[in-house]
This record gives sequence, C-alpha cells and structure tokens, in this order.
Amino acid sequence: MYVELRDVDKNYRGFKALDGVSFTVEKGRLVGLLGPSGSGKTTLLRTLAGLVHPDAGDIFIDGSRVNDVPASRRGIGFVFQNYALFRYMTVFDNIAFGLAVEKKDKPFIRERVNGLIDLIGLRGLEKRYPHQLSGGQRQRVAFARALAPNPHLLLLDEPFAAIDAKIRKELRIWLRETINSLGITSIFVTHDQDEAVEVADEIIIVNKGRIEQKGTPAHIYKQPATPFAARFIGESLVLDRYEALHGFEQYAGYDKAVIRPELVRITKHGKQQQLHAAEDGIVEEVFFRGSLIEVHVNVKGMRLVGYLSPEEDELSPGERVSVLVYRLYVYDEDRVQLVENRALQNADTVFI
Repeated sequence: MYVELRDVDKNYRGFKALDGVSFTVEKGRLVGLLGPSGSGKTTLLRTLAGLVHPDAGDIFIDGSRVNDVPASRRGIGFVFQNYALFRYMTVFDNIAFGLAVEKKDKPFIRERVNGLIDLIGLRGLEKRYPHQLSGGQRQRVAFARALAPNPHLLLLDEPFAAIDAKIRKELRIWLRETINSLGITSIFVTHDQDEAVEVADEIIIVNKGRIEQKGTPAHIYKQPATPFAARFIGESLVLDRYEALHGFEQYAGYDKAVIRPELVRITKHGKQQQLHAAEDGIVEEVFFRGSLIEVHVNVKGMRLVGYLSPEEDELSPGERVSVLVYRLYVYDEDRVQLVENRALQNADTVFI
C-alpha cells in the first residue's frame, strides 16, 4: 500500500476531529474523501500533508513512517481550495515557485514549467497574472504548481468549490484524465457526491472523525455498510413506517428504512405492470429537472420520491397514481440491510 493510516487521532480542545482513523490507498489510485461539513475530511488531508500533527497513530507513505517528517520533505503536492496563487507573480512564476525554492537551475525550471503549461492547456497565458484568469484557469495553475516538484502524492482540498457549476463539471473530467495519465497517487476532499462519484476510483466516507466505509463508488452506492452511509449516499429519504408498504414487513430490530428515487416506480393509476405489488398514492409536487422529472407522492402518509422520463405520461399535483417500491435499506443503530419487495419475488420482474 502506498499510503497507510493506522489509528490516527486528532483533538482540538476536547473536540475529536479524527477518531482512530485507519485506511490504505494503493499506488496510482485517485481517492475521494467524502463527508458532510465538519466531518474531519480537511483535518485528515492536512494531517497526511504534515500541516497537522496527529495526537496518536501512525502515517506511512511508500512504506516509511512520516509522522515526524516535515511537510516540505514528504514529497507531497497540495492544491488548496482557494488556489493560494501569488497575486503579483505570472502564471509561469507561480508554477515555477517550488522549483525556485529547491534552487533548480533555470534551464530545468523553464523546461519543466513549459511542459506543465502544455499539460494544463494554458499555452500563451504564461505572462498573465491570476486576476487575468478565470476560476478554472487559476485552478489549473494551482494544480500545475503542485505538480512542478514532481511529488509522489497529490492532495487536493475541495479543488472545485470556488468554480461555477459548468466549469466545475468540465474541470472534473479534465482532472481525472490528467491524474490517470500521470499515474500519480491522489487524494481529494469533497462534500459533493456527484463530484466524488465522477472523479474518484475509490471513495472514503468520513463522518464525525471516523471512516464509515471505503470502496468503489458503485459498491458504496449499492451496498452501504453503515446506516450513515445508507442515509448519506444518493437522494435518500428515511421512512419510519416502512412496514406499512405493500410487500414489506417489520424486520426485528430495524426500526427505519432508507429509500431512493430509483427504487420507486410511479405511473398513471392502474397502469403499473405489477399492480399486485403496487400502492395507491397522491401526487404532491412535480419538478422538471431537465433530463428527468422528479415526482413527490404521498403513500399512506409517507412522502416518497420517484423519477420519470420527460417522455412518459405527465403527472399533476393531486392526481391519483400507482406506486411500486422495489426495495429498501432497513437499518438500526449499527447495521443496514437491503430487503426486496416480497410481493415481487415470485413475479417476472425486471429490477432497476
């Protein structure tokens, strides 16, 4: 394993920012630290970088324990959320800064910086200053500056947070392709699920200073390991009376359930293919989301949400509909379990 944390703790005046954190990252992987604000993601990243010293535990990079190694000697590149570019330096000089500090010779610096400028697609902008660049361009410069000293590990703290939505999506694709082409081990912090799923090879879910789950985006989405992961990932709704839904029963000890829109099928009343397993519902709200239509429906006093294609029959608030729930994630304080609609088990059904 290229990066390994073992039982890492960090306290701030009685507040446990990191609580026994342990995980590994393989060489060349792009890993996303995902969690809500205040969960410990940035503290974890800064601890890896050597900007924060852990109170307990061990940090290994490429097999060497680095707890007492200064940040400048860990071979790490760090990209900050707010770019942290030098305002009075050109693009070229910003990228060259780390190499100049290392006292590299001028021909080497020129060759390295020019190569990175080509990599980030900013050829012709070498003499511009940060205020003359767009947010996406500034972030690319920050990325190149972190790469200039040829680090073994790249850390990125909310790298897209200060960029508008359209550019953010383009930059996500660019970053993933660039990091994959370089083969550099990278860890980035985000609170945006779409960002984590789109960019990361693996996701580590962080909550209250602890690791909830680690795995590929698909694995975490389909098989949440903890109640928090089940509630946090996806467009999840919590049901207190899931056993009232047709095809489900109360599971001993599991008091609540999580349901997601893709597990709910809403159609015009009576048009559901599996009517024997469906519920009657009343449409409460309909939202057009461009590529899909989001429908909020009341079933036995519970609010469920489902998605429709714009090509499907239009639904209106107050309309009676048929609602089919394919499956749920039931959970207690510590466990989560996927359960299927029993009314569908003996039917010829295609699950989504």
